[in-house]
Amino acid sequence: VQLQASGGGLVQAGDSLRLSCEVSEVTFSSYNIGWFRQTQGKEREFVAHITRTGNSQFYGDSVKGRFTISRENAKNTVYLQMNNLHPEDTGVYYCAAKRTFLQYQRPDQYDYWGQGTLVTVSS
Repeated sequence: VQLQASGGGLVQAGDSLRLSCEVSEVTFSSYNIGWFRQTQGKEREFVAHITRTGNSQFYGDSVKGRFTISRENAKNTVYLQMNNLHPEDTGVYYCAAKRTFLQYQRPDQYDYWGQGTLVTVSS
């Protein structure tokens, strides 16, 4: 299973950005997908998670109400819509896949990872 994250860039505080995670797997709909972010010297932080059917979404406390995770199973793609970005949202964003549903907030609970895309939010 290979994951390709894209859509990062340099934006200003208050702007929006949409990240994409394309998964090269014919059974994409069998995978639950999560987004994490990491800044230098810090641990990877949970951002959002969506179940394989797309019926349930979960968010980290710092992004609730601003970020939305969604998926298009027909395109093997998961999106992370990020609105009202803050400078503290800066980091490398990674998408990850797992087959099981339970326990989604820690990086070690995922089986496959993409390479990351950099988001920089200037103040």
